[in-house]
Amino acid sequence: MTSKELAWLIRRHGIEMTHLSGGSHIGAILSVADIMGVLYTDILKFDSSNPEWDGRDRFILSKGHAGASVYAAIAENGFFPVEELKTHYANGSRLSGHVSHHLPGIDFSTGSLGHGLPVAAGRALAAKQDGKMFRSFVVMGDGECNEGSVWEAAEFANHYKLDNLVAIVDHNHMQSLDYCNNTLEVDMAKRWEGFGWNVIEVDGHNHDELRNALKDTSNPEHKPTVVIAHTVKGKGVSFMEMDILWHYRFPHEGWEYNCAVNELHKTKPETVTDQYTPDGCPETQAEPENCRHTVSETYHPTYYTREVEDR
Repeated sequence: MTSKELAWLIRRHGIEMTHLSGGSHIGAILSVADIMGVLYTDILKFDSSNPEWDGRDRFILSKGHAGASVYAAIAENGFFPVEELKTHYANGSRLSGHVSHHLPGIDFSTGSLGHGLPVAAGRALAAKQDGKMFRSFVVMGDGECNEGSVWEAAEFANHYKLDNLVAIVDHNHMQSLDYCNNTLEVDMAKRWEGFGWNVIEVDGHNHDELRNALKDTSNPEHKPTVVIAHTVKGKGVSFMEMDILWHYRFPHEGWEYNCAVNELHKTKPETVTDQYTPDGCPETQAEPENCRHTVSETYHPTYYTREVEDR
């Protein structure tokens, strides 16, 4: 499977999983899909038949609310049956809304932002001390970088010269209910450089740039590496792109689900099969004008009222 095939499948599974479960965070799932696609086809060392293989690279999805992306990636790589993805967020399911280590292939449960990098740094240091050759990877959100624990870990990693540690920031410029710069303005590259890291900036949807940045992060100064991946929140579904509504919303039955599926089908690799809607949704159910309805969302009467304009 190629990285582009896997990235498309992650997006399609993400739409289905959040739609069936009524779970949220589809915008973040879509923004990180290309990063996950490249990691799980071309970068990470793992063995799905032996999930606890000691030589595997360690991976943490610190932005655990985008858990559907890693669930889809590991299912497509044979860690558990793809059919189980339909149980996402259901009562009794192993596939909780945030990432759960109860699944094979998941090293660490996440959801509390700011915790992934400290754990990844600890594992990188342990590898150094034990003479092991694996790398420790962590995918983080840009809003997550407001957490103080991130910078404590960044300082720690620089001090111990953890050149086997790789952080990837899904820099989609949005967090929770607003743009990052309206919440806390940070020059991401300068901040990481100031903490002594090897900083690489890429287009987070360009698979060649991601692959080239991640395949070899060794450097003469033995710095930990951060790849700042500039992404579009909701990437792949036009009416979700850079619309903060889709941080907490899921694709509802009707035009939201139908239009999302049909937009993805326009970019579907020929070698990939959509197990849910093989031919997309019927055009009678998802004509373009149906994507121009007005939707209102109120998350909190004080902090956030949002109307999606006629599209």
